[in-house]
Formats: sequence, C-alpha cells, structure tokens
Amino acid sequence: MLHIVNKSPTDSNALDSALRLSGTGALLLIEDAVYAATRGNPAEALIQGALDRLKVYVLAPDLEARGMADRLSEGVTAVDYGGFVDLVAEHPNCQSWL
Repeated sequence: MLHIVNKSPTDSNALDSALRLSGTGALLLIEDAVYAATRGNPAEALIQGALDRLKVYVLAPDLEARGMADRLSEGVTAVDYGGFVDLVAEHPNCQSWL
C-alpha cells in the first residue's frame, strides 16, 4: 500500500497515524509533510525508524518550494511528479492521511 501524507508533522497527527497503522509498503510525503523528511526536524526520528519497513519518498518539487532540498534525510528518496504517478501505479491501494 502507498500511504500519502500532506500535513506538516507539527500541525497534524496524520504522519503519526500513518506510521502507527501502516504495515509495509511505501510512504509518500507531499506538500507540508515534506518537512518530516528533513535533517534536524523533530519528526526525522519517526521517519528514520520507519525505514526498516517502509520505503519513504518525498515529492521533490514540494521540498524545493520550501527551500529544503539540501536537507533531505538519509534513506529518503525524492521523486518528481512522474515518480508520484509511478508510485500510485505500482501500488494497487493508496491511503491519503488527512
């Protein structure tokens, strides 16, 4: 399953819920959720802890729009819009966490 989170971890518990309830699969961080995938962010430890069971992706244009492209956490893969489409096509089920 592909889990998609779009809210900042400081403004919402969507990331916490997604990580707590997801099994294996992939996690895609978009919009303000990309902050969770940056070095020094309070949610970085959550993301690092999930890497053993989830592939974690971040939407590169959203990361760049927030000036955080040079702070991507180790183990997280940046994808463009085409990569976003590929992830959706690759996973038969998608869950958006609002």
